[in-house]
Amino acid sequence: MAKEVITSDEQVVLGEEIGHVRLITLNQPRRLNVISSKVVSLLAEYLEKWEKDDDAELILIKGAGRAFSAGGDLKMFYDGRTSKDSCLEVVYRMYWLCYHIHTYQKTQVALVHGISMGGGASLMVPMKFSVVTEKTVFATPEASIGFHTDCGFSYILSRLPGHLGEYLGLTGARLNGKELVAAGLATHFVPSEKLPELEKQLISLNSGEENAVKSVIEEFSVDIQIDEGSVLNKRATMDECFSKETVEDIISSLEAEATQEGNDWMTATLQGLKRSSPIALKITFQSIREARKQILSECLKKEFRLTMNILRTVISGDVYEGIRAFTIDKDNSPKWDPSTLEKVEAEKLNLVFQPFEEDWELKIPIREDSRWEGKYEDSPYAPSK
Repeated sequence: MAKEVITSDEQVVLGEEIGHVRLITLNQPRRLNVISSKVVSLLAEYLEKWEKDDDAELILIKGAGRAFSAGGDLKMFYDGRTSKDSCLEVVYRMYWLCYHIHTYQKTQVALVHGISMGGGASLMVPMKFSVVTEKTVFATPEASIGFHTDCGFSYILSRLPGHLGEYLGLTGARLNGKELVAAGLATHFVPSEKLPELEKQLISLNSGEENAVKSVIEEFSVDIQIDEGSVLNKRATMDECFSKETVEDIISSLEAEATQEGNDWMTATLQGLKRSSPIALKITFQSIREARKQILSECLKKEFRLTMNILRTVISGDVYEGIRAFTIDKDNSPKWDPSTLEKVEAEKLNLVFQPFEEDWELKIPIREDSRWEGKYEDSPYAPSK
């Protein structure tokens, strides 16, 4: 089969056209394949081109090196903190891209080896097939740095069994490959040593026919059994605690349950919650709860507003303080404002959820024949508008 490699100037994303297969490689291994503005633009460009190309049938995506993707480029956000809306374009493009990943019209397979966190996991979970290994590590740790569950994860987490979504979103707990399959966040578990051969076989298949793709993956996949100590085996207690109506009540419930035999796992959970940004915990909790009654487009529009309002420090600068403490200075001692859950005012919290004027909302395509419209450059945010 003819093989054409399409690269960007910086080669942060590689696009290969091999027969009817299209292969995307996130190509910043030293930076754990973080999602920068350039990455978002290239992903959107490739996916639009290939969805419209009748010759493209199967899309594969993987990460170079030891990570699939560690998520958004936090330094990019931090460096832009003093310039008004410096990251607006990449934020808009990312949410617009998330919609198209969720609704993509060709068969997609994510080959997930290593870290897959935050926005990086948004390139994995929505795929028709997401293949993980024993080296896969997943988390949505945004609340711990003063942010919120973004890139469609209020929608994704709200649809997990019971209140597992609230648990993952609020605590940033990590799941391994087997746990991801058990939780419904991945479709297949393949031992890491078999992943390169699986990729070769999918390319050799040269087809996007869904059942054929599934059959190839199943030749390599193995049945999973989660470890006895997995938090997924604590679901009854987890659901009891994380079903509460406020973050404060969740913490109180955890504190009460932590005294019971067999609940040692709650100690680390409580410590993590109490270290996280109070305002971020409240925003994340409300966003996931609202998402239970929202469709995908509503969730993405809401998350776009939340992201912009948080970056604009409408009610708090915690996101920049969190990035400073954990990524820039690495002193691990953020000074949150407000400093406790009790000091978070409901009226201020609601400010970040308020809809924008219609023209300034994220544009989600309504009709299938115009599904690639609504780009950033066509929005009123673009400099030429």
